[in-house]
Amino acid sequence: MRKIISYALLLLAVYGIAGCSKWAEEKANIYHTVYLPGKTVSDAAPLAGSIKGTMQAGKTYTIDSDVYINQGDTLMIQQGVTLNFKNGSGMVVLGSLFSVGSQAAPIYMTVPGVTRNDAPGLDPTTDPAHQGLWRGIIGGTTCPAMVLKWTHIDFAGNPEGAVIAKNPAVNESAGTSFCILFQNYKGYFVMEDSWVYGGTDDAMRISNGKVHIFRNTFEKPGGGGGGDCVNMKGGTVGTVAYNFFIATAYNGQKLSNKGQPAGAPQANVVMYNSTFVNCGAQVQPGQRGSTIDYEQGAAGAYYNNVAINCRVGYRVVNNPAADTTHLSYGYNYQWADSLNVADQFFTWGPVCTIPQTTDLPLPSSYLPAGWNYESPTATYDGGTSSYSGGAAVQKMNPLFVNYPLPANNHGFAPWQNTAIGSFDFRLQPTSPLIGKGYTGVQPQVVVPLDLTYGASEVTPPGADLGCFQSNGKGNQHHP
Repeated sequence: MRKIISYALLLLAVYGIAGCSKWAEEKANIYHTVYLPGKTVSDAAPLAGSIKGTMQAGKTYTIDSDVYINQGDTLMIQQGVTLNFKNGSGMVVLGSLFSVGSQAAPIYMTVPGVTRNDAPGLDPTTDPAHQGLWRGIIGGTTCPAMVLKWTHIDFAGNPEGAVIAKNPAVNESAGTSFCILFQNYKGYFVMEDSWVYGGTDDAMRISNGKVHIFRNTFEKPGGGGGGDCVNMKGGTVGTVAYNFFIATAYNGQKLSNKGQPAGAPQANVVMYNSTFVNCGAQVQPGQRGSTIDYEQGAAGAYYNNVAINCRVGYRVVNNPAADTTHLSYGYNYQWADSLNVADQFFTWGPVCTIPQTTDLPLPSSYLPAGWNYESPTATYDGGTSSYSGGAAVQKMNPLFVNYPLPANNHGFAPWQNTAIGSFDFRLQPTSPLIGKGYTGVQPQVVVPLDLTYGASEVTPPGADLGCFQSNGKGNQHHP
């Protein structure tokens, strides 16, 4: 196992010599196409059926029943647009979608008359975030490009059965209720600086495709039935970085080679500099993950991530096994308020998450001497004070600008804080996480670089752990 990890690290180092800029320059135009969105979409009456063209900046559009971007057509949504979905409707993307907001004028896809309730401890069965009030964005197998920038997707998760029954190109089961679906391994999916709020199952399902998922925020993803957040399957390749997650049902970022279509590449995704807070609210330890999960033949790398009070730590598992020959990881941090969280920092067994000497807190400071992580019955007690260096519980406070740790000393269990609210998860200047990142990670750039039709930028790995960087780069969603 140690030889495998060392070999993967060597591969990353070799490919990283040229640097991110050279890689990006070489890949900039590999999928570049000029899209012609066509005429202006009128906001004079509610929309239904086929749509294409341009939704004009600052206007509000009402969607009365499902709308379709047909194969070969394009819909461009300009900054400041609001789309109000009624009657549980959604957007089916068989052609191309470009939702391009800005920091000053984001795009909203929502339900009129519904407001957020972010009180701690809210019952998920009554929380409007988890009622599935519209279908979300449903990409079909013919969608060549879906680009979301500075776009809010709120209150989605209505089942997609009626849409799926009418459209063979929406290749999912009738009970599917994802906020976002993309499923074309020959196409590309870009999501930057956007938000997903609420849901009833996966916040995002990438069944396959080329992906660039950077600097987004996910609040209250999943629902009473569970669901991962960024759930990627066989045939998915690319990079996922600088995302913030709070109160996921299951995993924040998951990769599996399951369901790989004929002709599609192996699932291989690089993940770095994301932050996970209070994740895995519905996880039963030993059954699922709650932060990052690689399984079933998936390859890639994950570095520089932060996990706060997540029910299960970073997870490399054997069900079937991840492709550990082509998987590397390190420089990841975990915090536990309590013993039951610290006890799940590492999975164990023949294929497992191996503690790294670059992880924080240093695993040798709380793991028992000679702990055999490859044993199928291995266990450890993260809170036993007799271990060298003391307990893993409440060790190395990350020093966020404004978030109480330990959280359970402030009136609520961690998993009852499900939204950002007024919290500020940037790092204080004295945080022990500053300067502890590994900047040699090589992103996989597989989408076009374009301010409108592709990735605006490929933010390189950060020197600080987590999604917020002291140099102002990384995730831009903060007070």
